[in-house]
Amino acid sequence: MIQTVLGKISPTEFGICAAHEHLSIDLSRIKKDPDTILDDEEGMIEELEDFYRLGGRSLVELTNDGMGRDVLRLKRLSEATGVHIITCTGFYKDPFIPVYAQGWSSEQFAAHFIKEATEGIADTGILPGVIGEVGTSHNEIKPIERELLIGAALAGVSSGLPVSTHTTLGTLGYEQVQLLTEHGLAPEQIIIGHQDLNANKDEVLAVLETGAYIAFDTIGKINYRPDEDRVEFLLDFIKRGFEKQILLSADLTRKTHWKKHGGPGYGLVLEDFIPRLRTAGVSQELLDLFLLENPAKAFSKRER
Repeated sequence: MIQTVLGKISPTEFGICAAHEHLSIDLSRIKKDPDTILDDEEGMIEELEDFYRLGGRSLVELTNDGMGRDVLRLKRLSEATGVHIITCTGFYKDPFIPVYAQGWSSEQFAAHFIKEATEGIADTGILPGVIGEVGTSHNEIKPIERELLIGAALAGVSSGLPVSTHTTLGTLGYEQVQLLTEHGLAPEQIIIGHQDLNANKDEVLAVLETGAYIAFDTIGKINYRPDEDRVEFLLDFIKRGFEKQILLSADLTRKTHWKKHGGPGYGLVLEDFIPRLRTAGVSQELLDLFLLENPAKAFSKRER
């Protein structure tokens, strides 16, 4: 089963999924940029309704405590739009970890995540469906990030929830898998994020060869990398037989990413990238894997 903010659903109910997104977020404490605050609830509803119109039915919302998580708002959004929303437990990376948790050990991180996964977030009764996004810095795993990742692994083993990660510019994905699996997490419970930002194909292939999922989840962010390069990598991964390990999304985090403000909106993958893949010869069967079957498997809770 898959845990959403409105309760458990079956994988067959999940539908077309955006595997790494943010609806309600505030990164301004660190970034000092008001564009990184999404707090317009009516605007969120409009954006989600557009996503639904384009065929989207589920969205994994990876805004955790320290990034502006608001699970009651996510519940209202799901009720208003019919989009299945998964919320998360976890912390992001240094320096976004909340002050109260900055000195924690892996065991403390794990205990906190397990408590939210089993008892609910604060006093809302809402359960997370994923541990994430937990991350590392650019080409560096800081000591607190190491403890955080180990804690996420321990919590994933205990709870059965998948772990979704942040890699800064796609770096250290393989090292993340090694750290998580060393502490008992199965590769099929791991989603390594932002792998479309890494232009080093060998490093991404190393992640795929572990059996973990990779997220091509910054689609449309051509200031980092052109989408043509993303398509080229995906075509190669398909040829190599890794099509069952790929998830797609756009990772919107700014006001200027919304259609309301002139951006592409949460339907970017469906409206622009999927047609690109079709033109490149990717079959509907494979597109269904990326959008439907892979996320339904990746976000299904492992029963203990």
